[in-house]
Amino acid sequence: MNFAKVAPEVYQSLLQIDGFAHKHLDPALAHLIKLRASVLNNCAFCVDMHSTDAIKAGENPQRLFAVSVWRESRFFTDTERVALEFTDAVTRLGEHGVPDELWEKVTATFDEQQVAGLLAQVVAINAFNRIGVTMDSATERHLR
Repeated sequence: MNFAKVAPEVYQSLLQIDGFAHKHLDPALAHLIKLRASVLNNCAFCVDMHSTDAIKAGENPQRLFAVSVWRESRFFTDTERVALEFTDAVTRLGEHGVPDELWEKVTATFDEQQVAGLLAQVVAINAFNRIGVTMDSATERHLR
């Protein structure tokens, strides 16, 4: 099934959320967020797409390789670390949500529009990942 063709209104809505994020986030940061969430969600299609897009945009591949271990890596700025930590928290949303101390770091690091863009980016990529993983899983089941 081609989700974008079957549910174009839903797909367009997700693109609008993504577009909002792109207006309020640095493009390099958006690439890191998309890649990190895609790694956490095991979305191979999105990991490939977003790492390829980031490299085309001039990102250092060494930093992309380190996204999966960003906490232990020396390649990320303090601002990027806050965004990656927030990406992890929203992607792995537990029963208690995003911790207050993390929210305080996010709002101290980014202005309101950037915070909205950051949240929109994490929400959009997680939605795209869930569609991608579901569709890939469905395809694999039909091949077995």
